[in-house]
Amino acid sequence: MIKKLVIGFFAFAFSLTVKAQETKEDIQKKQQELLQEIADLNSTLTQIKKNKKQSLGQLALVQRKIEKRQELITNINKDLRRINDNIYSNQVQIYHLEKELDTLKNQYAKSLVFAYKNRSNYDYLNFLFSATTFNDAIKRVAYLKSYRQYRETQVNNIVKTQQLVEQQTIALNSNKIEKNSSLKEQSKQLTVLEDDRKEKDQVVKQLKGQEKDIAIQIKEKEKTRQKLRLALQAVIRREIEAAKRKEQERLAKLKVEEAKKKKLAQQQNNPDADDNANATAKTQLNNNGAATGAVTPLKTNRIYSPFESTTEEANVSINFENNRGRLSWPADQGYVSTHFGVYQVPGTPLKGNMPGIEISLPTGSNIKAVADGVVSTIFDLGGSQTVVVRHGKYFTTYSNLSSTYVEKGQEIKAGKVVGKAAVGLSGEGQIIFMVTNDKNVNLDPERWLKSK
Repeated sequence: MIKKLVIGFFAFAFSLTVKAQETKEDIQKKQQELLQEIADLNSTLTQIKKNKKQSLGQLALVQRKIEKRQELITNINKDLRRINDNIYSNQVQIYHLEKELDTLKNQYAKSLVFAYKNRSNYDYLNFLFSATTFNDAIKRVAYLKSYRQYRETQVNNIVKTQQLVEQQTIALNSNKIEKNSSLKEQSKQLTVLEDDRKEKDQVVKQLKGQEKDIAIQIKEKEKTRQKLRLALQAVIRREIEAAKRKEQERLAKLKVEEAKKKKLAQQQNNPDADDNANATAKTQLNNNGAATGAVTPLKTNRIYSPFESTTEEANVSINFENNRGRLSWPADQGYVSTHFGVYQVPGTPLKGNMPGIEISLPTGSNIKAVADGVVSTIFDLGGSQTVVVRHGKYFTTYSNLSSTYVEKGQEIKAGKVVGKAAVGLSGEGQIIFMVTNDKNVNLDPERWLKSK
C-alpha cells in the first residue's frame, strides 16, 4: 500500500515539476526577450534625443517602450501565478504526507507496544511449542519472521515519507524565495513604468513647443502622400491597361489557332473535325491557363482582377493573401514611427494621414522586398526614389530611398534589396512602406507583416 502511495506521489510530483518547468522556461524566455527589446528601445531613444527635430520619433519610441513595459509586467504577474500554484501544490502535498507520516508512526508505535509485551524468550518459545502439528509450527515461525519484516518495512516507509516531506519543504522554500524575487522585479518595473509615463508627458510637452515645425512636417508629408497616391493611381491604371491588352492578345491568338484547326479539319473532309478542334481548345483552356489566358478557379466566390488572367498570375495574388500576417519586414532594424491611417500629435490639434507606415531606421539601411513580385516602376519623389513592386493584384511601395538596386520589369524574390533608406523630414533615416490593391486602396501594412 505504502509502496504504491510513494510511487504515485513521485509520478504526480514529477509530472507537476515537468509541467511547471516548461511553463517557467517559456515565461522567463519571454521576459528576456522583452527586457532586450526595452534595452534596444532605450539605446535608440538615447540617439534620438540628440536631435530636437526627432520628437515625433521620440514619442513613438516612448509609447512603444511603455507598451513593452506593460507587457513585461503582465508576464511577471503570470510568473507569480505560476509560483503561487506551485506553493499551493507543495503545501497540499506536505499536508497529505504529514498525515500519512502520523498514521505510519501510530501503526509503528502499536507494533512496538505489542512487541514489548511479548518480548520474553519464554513467550516466544511457548508460542512455537504450543503448535499442535509440525506444519503449524512452521507457519508460526514464518509469521514471526514476516512480523519482523513488517516492522522493518514500517521503519523504511517512515524514513521515505520523512524524506518526501523534507523535499517538498525545500521546494516550498525555494518557491517562496522565487516569489519574493519576482515581487521585487514587479515593483521595480512598476516604478520604471511610472518614469516612462512621465517621460512621455515631457515629450508631449516638448511637442507643444515645436508645434509650428511639426505642422510644417505634416504639411510636407501630406504633399508626399498626395503625390504617392496620384503616382500609384497612374501605375495601377497603366498596369491594368497592359494586362487587358495582354489578355486580348492571348485571346486573339487562341482564336486564330482555333480557326486554323477548323480549316485543317474541313480540308481533311472530317465531319467531326469541328467538334474535335473545339474540344482540344477547351482542354487547353482548362489545363494550360498560363498559355491560353484562362483562369482555373483556385478559390470559390473569388472575383478575379485583370491581373489574374492566368492561373500563374492568380496564384501570385493568392499566395500573397495567404501570407497575410507573415510577410517579412522591409528592414532588419528600425521601428514604426507613424502608423497607418489618420493620426494626431498628442497635446496638439495637429493631424495627419499616413498611407502606409513610416519606419525610422539608420540612414543607409538596406530595404528589402517583402514578397516575390515584379518591379512595376521606379520614380523620383521629391529628391528621393520610390520602388513599386507588383504581387499579382497587390502592390508594395518602398518610398524615400537614397538609391535603388532593381530595374523596372525585373522579377525579384522576397528579401531582395531594392534600395537604401534616405534621410527623412525628422533628420533621421526613414522610409514609407505601403500595401495597395488593384483598386488603389491602401491597406494597413502592419496587418500583413509578421509580428515584430
